[in-house]
Amino acid sequence: MRFMTVHAVIFDWGGTLTPWHTIDHQVLWRSVCAPHFPAADAAAMGDAVAAAEAELWRQSESVQRSATLAGLLEGAGVTPSAEFLAEYFRAWDPHTFTDPEVAPLFRLLRGRGIKVGVLSNTMWPRSAHERVFARDEVLPLIDGAVYTSEIPWTKPHPAAFRAAMEAVGAADPASCVFVGDRPYDDIYGAKQVGMRAVLVPNSEVRPHEAAAPDAVITRLSELPSRLDPWL
Repeated sequence: MRFMTVHAVIFDWGGTLTPWHTIDHQVLWRSVCAPHFPAADAAAMGDAVAAAEAELWRQSESVQRSATLAGLLEGAGVTPSAEFLAEYFRAWDPHTFTDPEVAPLFRLLRGRGIKVGVLSNTMWPRSAHERVFARDEVLPLIDGAVYTSEIPWTKPHPAAFRAAMEAVGAADPASCVFVGDRPYDDIYGAKQVGMRAVLVPNSEVRPHEAAAPDAVITRLSELPSRLDPWL
């Protein structure tokens, strides 16, 4: 394949723009449910939601179909109040802080005339992600974002990557670079549609034999030097 000059760099969110760490979803859901259900029911309800969430993610991996937080809660038998949802997103706050290297990287890319995009496999609504990006003062630096809660597909489905291209105004995948931490979802998916792909590895995401990144970085600040030969 003949690649073009880079016109857009599209990033995965969790584990890429946010530093990777392990989260116990069962404990998190129990903590969210505790103030909103009788003590005898709260733990069981938290476990039910966590199990339903895990099943939706398994379906995402196997058939690449998206899901929503609203659908998850409905399927688990929870009718959330506004305070319940606020409690849920507050529980995630410590886990969503944007890597400090993101803002200077985004400014550098935009200064070079390169569009900045985000493509995240997520059940969250756009508003939740934008709240995080606004809190960390990077929202104005993003030219376009696609959250799979808004489309039928998840990565690595080609339609998800094409939607991200459209969001940043890119017409040719050969002019795009995707940066992510998941060899199958991110690297294999991006390469399948004709993008170049940069892997940010972490120890808890298993490798995939079909994923061959064009570059590997350990920190986001290393990305510009990897892009230089492609500009």
